[in-house]
Amino acid sequence: QVQLVESGGGLVQAGGSLRLSCAASGRTFSIYTMGWFRQAPGKEREFVAKISGSGGATYHADSVKDRFTISRDNAKNTVYLQMNGLKPEDTAVYYCNADKRYSSFENFKFDSWGQGTQVTVSS
Repeated sequence: QVQLVESGGGLVQAGGSLRLSCAASGRTFSIYTMGWFRQAPGKEREFVAKISGSGGATYHADSVKDRFTISRDNAKNTVYLQMNGLKPEDTAVYYCNADKRYSSFENFKFDSWGQGTQVTVSS
């Protein structure tokens, strides 16, 4: 079981940037697909991006493609989400999660979530 802690959120103006981090415990971090999700007030949680265990494959939701980039550093057991060109509609609590499967990761029903990190984008 991987323990996850998200950080890096904050308040930023539209057009600004933030980098989120998700630190994972455990010695087998590199075998896990990692991903970011977000949940805005009054809305369901939605998939944002995923990255394979090696980092060789990534996939971003259409809503963030060309603005957000997921990456990972397996030596640091950390996955990142670089967010550029932020928009007010990106305001949400951002969560990371992990699974050994890559395919359909974005559709999994995860059993647990961390505390997330709040991102607020002002117009």
